[in-house]
Amino acid sequence: MLKENFNHYSLILDQTARRVKQYAQASFSLNEIDLTVDQWAVLKTLYENTDLTQKELADKCGKDQPTLTRIVDLIIKKDYIKRIEHPSDRRCLHLQLTEAGLKKVEDLAPTVSKFREKAWENLTKEDFEHFTRILNKIYQNLEQK
Repeated sequence: MLKENFNHYSLILDQTARRVKQYAQASFSLNEIDLTVDQWAVLKTLYENTDLTQKELADKCGKDQPTLTRIVDLIIKKDYIKRIEHPSDRRCLHLQLTEAGLKKVEDLAPTVSKFREKAWENLTKEDFEHFTRILNKIYQNLEQK
């Protein structure tokens, strides 16, 4: 039964992930937030993990290097993050939030949290537990070894 419905389950997963991102981006636009969802993810990740290399940030955000570079370049133009030289390795650049970036994350975090809560309405604690278990299992199945 599972194999016959595999394409259906994969389609639902893909559609839901797309819809969550579309809803979040529309919410950003309606609230005149000058960021994309991907830019927000980078800012939030840097807020939670200070002083990362671009490779480390790409890994944490689930982005490839070229995509992350484009996102980072746009955020730098907005003066929310900066590249700094590593003290002992000039070839290695680290990314840090600027004061404006820090304030942006702190100001927006409650609003963005409200956008995200919309997707979770009407779900029980048991729903969350099953959902988390299933997503973790899918993730583990696809981990590169």
